[in-house]
Amino acid sequence: MGDKVKAVPDGFHTLTPHLTVRGAARAIEFYQKAFGAEVLGINQGPEGKIMHAALKIGDSILMLNDAFPEWGALGPPSSGGSGVIIHMYLENVDAAFERVVSAGATIKMPLGDAFWGDRYGAVVDPFGHTWSLASKVKDVSRDEVDKAGQDLLAGGMKKSA
Repeated sequence: MGDKVKAVPDGFHTLTPHLTVRGAARAIEFYQKAFGAEVLGINQGPEGKIMHAALKIGDSILMLNDAFPEWGALGPPSSGGSGVIIHMYLENVDAAFERVVSAGATIKMPLGDAFWGDRYGAVVDPFGHTWSLASKVKDVSRDEVDKAGQDLLAGGMKKSA
């Protein structure tokens, strides 16, 4: 036999998000504008629908495809939403957040300094997927994070009681 095939191809990490969207061509344009995505490849099926696309964002790959309801491939609006959040660490979260919102994302959580040491915010893209964006701005111990999280939850429980 020849050379051994790599189990994890070059450019990929162990985990790779793969999104289903309604309007994959528009999603690719949005991800290029919002995140500076580079198109690595697109496979189109009949009628021009995208069966598979690979984009590179930073040092990671994002795969996506058009919705194909006949195969059970539905995007968040058609499937009642999604509990998935795609998280990105960035060098300059403020500039990235502004760029993503300017590209058409809706703010879900405004950008701010979080108790766990990140400057953090979340948006929903025009295709229904939630993205959280962050830059680490402060090192915080596990004990400090645990206490702050418990205090936050306790405060929320008191308000709702």
